Amino acid sequence: MAKKSVASLQTGSKRLTKAIKMVKSPKTGAYTFVESVMSPDQVNDFLAKK
Repeated sequence: MAKKSVASLQTGSKRLTKAIKMVKSPKTGAYTFVESVMSPDQVNDFLAKK
């Protein structure tokens, strides 16, 4: 399963990071991408979740 933190986004005084995770579907076995924009300290928790 590929995991990657893609970009650092800056909006005003907040620093945000966009994380993209590849998730395998249990039904079909196909992979889908889940994207989320969050603060940099939450990225490791997002990528660790299944």
